[in-house]
Amino acid sequence: MRKELVINVTAPESRAALLEDGRAVEVFHERRGREGLVGNIYRGRVQRVLPGMQAAFVSLPDGSAERDAFLYVEDAIPRPVDLDFGESLDPGAPFEAERPRIDDLVKEGQEIVVQVAKDPLAGKGPRVTANISLPGRLLVYLPLVAEVGISRRITDDVERERLRQILESFRVEGGFIARTAAQGASLEEFAHDCRYLTDLAARILSKAGEGGSPALIHRELDLARRLARDVVTSDFAAIHVDEEAAHGRLSEFLAVVAPALVSRLELHRGDDTIFERFGVEAEIERALKSRVELPSGSSIVIHQTEALVAIDVNTGKFVGKADLEETVFETNREAVPEVARQIRLRDLGGLLVVDFIDMEDPEHRQEIFERFEAELSRDRARTRILQISAFGLIEVTRQRSRGNLEKTLTRPCPDCGGSGRVKTDLTVSLDLRRALLRAPPLYTAGEAVRVRVRPSLARFLAEEQPELLADAESRLDVRIELVPDETLPPAGYSIE
Repeated sequence: MRKELVINVTAPESRAALLEDGRAVEVFHERRGREGLVGNIYRGRVQRVLPGMQAAFVSLPDGSAERDAFLYVEDAIPRPVDLDFGESLDPGAPFEAERPRIDDLVKEGQEIVVQVAKDPLAGKGPRVTANISLPGRLLVYLPLVAEVGISRRITDDVERERLRQILESFRVEGGFIARTAAQGASLEEFAHDCRYLTDLAARILSKAGEGGSPALIHRELDLARRLARDVVTSDFAAIHVDEEAAHGRLSEFLAVVAPALVSRLELHRGDDTIFERFGVEAEIERALKSRVELPSGSSIVIHQTEALVAIDVNTGKFVGKADLEETVFETNREAVPEVARQIRLRDLGGLLVVDFIDMEDPEHRQEIFERFEAELSRDRARTRILQISAFGLIEVTRQRSRGNLEKTLTRPCPDCGGSGRVKTDLTVSLDLRRALLRAPPLYTAGEAVRVRVRPSLARFLAEEQPELLADAESRLDVRIELVPDETLPPAGYSIE
């Protein structure tokens, strides 16, 4: 599989796309003044302690977040924390069942050094942890926790043991986790990453003891360098970037952390934009729509709700060639890789329910499950998948730390409130009739009442339901004049 990273840098925003065999599977956005907080380290102040929730609110510097950060009790205890470093990490021993209470760990007004683990989502403040984790190319350094861990994506037992011995040989305070990129790396490469991270930790911890709170101690890297560190591995074919200054910064950064990748960094030149050149712009537009068409004529429909994401597979125009069971099986099999790609492309998180078309054959159900599981294994985000049900449903939980593509690029419709539905012309007409009849004392017999409506509603009332307003005129003894007004919302009207 050919992997590439495409980076588009402009003054208002930076964007990037991860390509696999020429198709976008992940996209990233970072806008000026709205940069993500994950990875930032702050000296905060505990505002409130909530024993009933075993959590505390921590204030961050002005402008960092609209709401105070949330600190759970398990994040206030020294133990490894899985931040969004782009892979599943194996931090070692599970969290003990007997844990101290939050009010024994922090007090109101106390200064505390925290790192953001999750950006603000759905009106909630960011989630923070008191356990600092610093990622490098090969390692994650845990300056406050003496732990050794290996990425779960490294499955070879011999390699895991080799990496464990290397990590245990480091004579520094704290602990390390070997990332997926560490597989096969030399001792010299580990030593280089270790020096880089321990020097960074020393600077951060030194700054943490200075000044008051709240204050920013360490800012995470910008989007391009963060992806070069966390996403790009030795098997990437190229890194394309379209801005000279960003190309220079990235070249300097790679020369320090991954010299072997410098030769694969390419500066895009040309009249077409880099996202158009690689087809990413069109992929983003398609990812903002609820329906995804498949080559056979079948389709996938994706709906995001507060509680979960529902993904539905439909046969659509595909009628198959043999019997119904074979048609359904072929449709599901075609949908599997595209469902997995859309999950990554849209960065869907939380609980996902995939409704494959019902299959009678148990072997077909098992094959679809195994194919879907294999596709999801390529996802950098941590996922958990349950066996397919008798109704063809597969439940998936997927790690979420940042807002997904839809929340980043769109906002709820001011007319429908984000439901995607508006009232029909008949419904609005009946609402208008009830409003006219609700307060008759406002009208004087024989006078004209002006009603501002959308032009489409005016046509509907005049051509299809003229009796509605005629009845209201008769009851109120007034003359109703309709005034078309394009500025009104779809379900809006104004009685003057």
